[in-house]
Amino acid sequence: MVAMAWQQRARAFAQRVQRVCTLALLAMVWSVGLMPCSARATTVLRVLAWPGYADPDIVAVFEKRYGVKVAVTTVASDAVLRALMARADGPGFDAVAANTAEISRMVRQGLLAPLPVSDIPNTARQLPHFQRLQSIAGITRGETVYALPYTYSEMGLIYDRQQFSAPPQTLAVLWDPRWQGKVLAFDSSSHTFSLAAMRRGLSPFHIDEGQFSPLAKDLVALRRNVRAFYSLPEESLELFRAHHVAVMHANYGQQQFKQLRDAGLDVGYVVPREGALAWLDCWAMTQRSTQKTLAVQWIDYMLDPTVSRQLTKRQGLANTLDEAPALSGDALAGPILWLEPVEDEARRTRLWQRILSGDRPDRF
Repeated sequence: MVAMAWQQRARAFAQRVQRVCTLALLAMVWSVGLMPCSARATTVLRVLAWPGYADPDIVAVFEKRYGVKVAVTTVASDAVLRALMARADGPGFDAVAANTAEISRMVRQGLLAPLPVSDIPNTARQLPHFQRLQSIAGITRGETVYALPYTYSEMGLIYDRQQFSAPPQTLAVLWDPRWQGKVLAFDSSSHTFSLAAMRRGLSPFHIDEGQFSPLAKDLVALRRNVRAFYSLPEESLELFRAHHVAVMHANYGQQQFKQLRDAGLDVGYVVPREGALAWLDCWAMTQRSTQKTLAVQWIDYMLDPTVSRQLTKRQGLANTLDEAPALSGDALAGPILWLEPVEDEARRTRLWQRILSGDRPDRF
C-alpha cells in the first residue's frame, strides 16, 4: 500500500511538473512574440554607397516601410569601393551605387546580378534619355540590365561672370595664356589626359600609343597655365575666392557651381563645345546578395521622386527625374560623355606624376 501510494504521488507530481514546464514554455514563446523588432533576428539589407546617397532619415523611412534594418557603408573613392566589393570574407553587400565605369568593371568580374526592371516601377518616372538603358555604356550586356541611373554630374566649366563678357565655349580656355595663373583644374591623371584628348578632337577614353607624347606635352603647358590643381570642392572654393580665378574645370560640376553661388560668387556654368566628361552613378544589385527582393525594393525607393529630389536639394547633384536647371539656356554647348574605363590607367598615372613633378616637354 505504501509503495502504491508513493507511486501515485510520484505520478501526480510528474504531471504537475509537466504542466508547469508546458506553461513556462508557452510563456516564453508568447514573450518572444511580444519582443520589439530590435530584440529579434532582423532582416538586414547591406548597402554600399557614397556620402549623401542614403541619409539616416531617408533610410529610416525604408526601414519602417519594410520592417527591416539597413546597414549603410559609405566610400570616398572608387579605389575603396573596389576593395570592399572584392572582399570575399564577411556578408558582403546587397546593393551598391557606383559610376558607369565601375559598373562596367563589376559586370565583367561577375559581381553584379541582373535587375528585373519590370519590378522597379519608378523607372517610368525617369527622363527619357535615362530610360534608354542600352545607350548608356557599361550598365547592360546584351538585353540584360545590371544597373539603373540615379544621379550624375558633368564636369563643365565654371567662370567668373565679371571677367568674361560671354561664356567660354571651348576647353582651350584652360590653356589660354591670357588667363595664366587664374585657372583651376582637377588633380586627376585619368581626367586630365581625357581633357587634353578632347581638346584635340580625340577619344577621351582610348588614347593610341602615338598620342601619349603630344598629349603629355599639352598637359605640361596646362600645368604652367593653372594657379593650382585641386582635389576637393571646398578647396576649389577657397582657391577661386582667394586668387580671383577666372575659369575652372569643375570636376564636381553643378555641385561646385551651387557651392560657389551659395558663397556669393558671381559665376556661370557651361559645357564647352567639345563636351564634358560626366560621371553617372547607378544603383545595382550584387551577385552575392541574400536579399535580392529587398535590394530591388531599395533601388525602386531610391528612384522615388521624394528621395531623388531630396538628393538634389541637399547635395546639389542632379537626379534622373528632372532636367538640371544649370544646363538650361545656352549652358549646354557640347555633348555629355559618360565615363568609361580608359585604355591604360596605370600609364596615365605614371605620366601625370612626372608632369606634376615638373618634367619638361622635351622629356616626353
